[in-house]
Amino acid sequence: MKLQDSQLVVDKWIKEHGVRYFNELTNMAQLTEEVGEVARIIARRYGEQSEKESDKNKDLGEELADVVFVVLCLANQTGIDLQEAFDKKMDYKTKRDHDRHHNNKKLN
Repeated sequence: MKLQDSQLVVDKWIKEHGVRYFNELTNMAQLTEEVGEVARIIARRYGEQSEKESDKNKDLGEELADVVFVVLCLANQTGIDLQEAFDKKMDYKTKRDHDRHHNNKKLN
């Protein structure tokens, strides 16, 4: 599914199941919260912190999907075509970083 399609799916869901979009500031706070949940899982599951029993059943994929959902909401409500922005960013990164990472001795 393209990002544009995902934006439409989220918009339809908001209109059918959510009363309206939360305002941008509230969604930014939600995004921060969701990213924090992803960070907690990664820090405890893949990092050096021990994983709490209450966190062992948390699904990293679901938490990442929560982040994507809120990002799609923010794009919709601010008029951003996320597919266009993503494609532009990938083109920029490809040109900028074409040799950069291959030449980084730390990565070899």
